[in-house]
Amino acid sequence: MKKPVKVLGGILLLALAGYLFVYPNDYIVRFEARTFPGPINQTIKIWHEEVGVADSPVTQEDLYHLEQLVQAGDSVHRYRWEIEPLTDSTSRVTVKVRDMDHSLMNKLKVPFGGSAVEMASKRYVKEFAESLKTHIEQFRVRIVGEAETPSTFYAYVNLTTSQHKKAAGMMDNYMLLSNLLYQNQVTLNGPPMIVVNRWEQEKDSLNYNFCFPIIRSDHLPQHPEVSYKRIFPERALKAEYYGNYITSDRAWYALLDYAEQNGIPVDPTPVEVFYNNPNTGGDMLNWKAEIYLPILEENK
Repeated sequence: MKKPVKVLGGILLLALAGYLFVYPNDYIVRFEARTFPGPINQTIKIWHEEVGVADSPVTQEDLYHLEQLVQAGDSVHRYRWEIEPLTDSTSRVTVKVRDMDHSLMNKLKVPFGGSAVEMASKRYVKEFAESLKTHIEQFRVRIVGEAETPSTFYAYVNLTTSQHKKAAGMMDNYMLLSNLLYQNQVTLNGPPMIVVNRWEQEKDSLNYNFCFPIIRSDHLPQHPEVSYKRIFPERALKAEYYGNYITSDRAWYALLDYAEQNGIPVDPTPVEVFYNNPNTGGDMLNWKAEIYLPILEENK
């Protein structure tokens, strides 16, 4: 009897030592969200501006795995996020938390309840889940299927911004384009657009053309910040987005998910067409944008 007891005791001691000194997390929180991974990913980054350590940005391994440092009172907690898509419209979120300064003490207290990391994690993740719920109620995405990107000649301003500041870049240059074209009697040929040239997803960085479709003529006005170009039609996946144009990129992620689920190779350089002027106000859920994600052809 003594030998099995010793073996069992040794196993328990090893397990305890592993939990206290090797296991990387102090506490784990899980919840399910009624949305696809893209909006969760972006909401984490926006939420970080409120609770994150100021000089420590969110790091991203990929769309589904992120890490951040959160200021919890006098402590700094490391949050490791794992996002798992369950269906087209639901995801499971796992948050693995570690107190960077008091990990051992928290691990000793967690089994008995009431540890500082447990209480802070529950409160913070609950606040995040509520913010996420509010956000996903403020937009809608409908996948249309295969279509063609618009074909038009356009005047544009080339911009490089963060993903979240895409709409701000449009607003900053709206009057420049509209006044230049109006004063020179250039005929418009459709609603404003953006054509993405480069999307660095891990850095949330965009290079894009903010465009006004126009009728081409021999006497187009010249301006140091304005150029002209044509976009040609190509096969694409199309979605309709309804909501604030600041977050129309949520439809990009929906199209990426759809393409992956259906084995369709795509080029992550979206084209957006905006049908409403936000300056006129109204219910944002009635603001419409059409989103196109080009399909990669075999001969490209």
